[in-house]
Amino acid sequence: MQSLWKLMFVATFMLMSFVAQTQESVMQDKMNMPDKNEVLALIDVMTTAFAKGDVNTVMSTYSPEAVVVGEPGKLVTGNSALRTMFASYTEAGINFTYGAHEVVIAGDTALHLMKWTAPQPDGGESSALSIAVLRRQPHGG
Repeated sequence: MQSLWKLMFVATFMLMSFVAQTQESVMQDKMNMPDKNEVLALIDVMTTAFAKGDVNTVMSTYSPEAVVVGEPGKLVTGNSALRTMFASYTEAGINFTYGAHEVVIAGDTALHLMKWTAPQPDGGESSALSIAVLRRQPHGG
């Protein structure tokens, strides 16, 4: 009977240790996860810089392997091509108006959705849904 109690004690201790390690791991994962405010702050940096024509700051919000769809069906990748695309938009004086933000977070990845509108040269208005996938970088940003 005494052996059974010892076995139960050891099993309970091991379970408590496992639960504590699991809780610590979950806490660390949560600490590394982006939060909604962090995502919105980065989007604000990018959109504010874009409105000012500050392509360098816009570029600082994109990773080197970023892919942007500037026009339906046309993928833009690479630092030089993205810089050229953003510069052409800012040089054209396109003034975007942004709608409500939706942020979905899973692990170290966040999905940002936002409707935008912009006036067209013919006096009309264009609108679309901006979809951005953001990933926590190894340096923590």
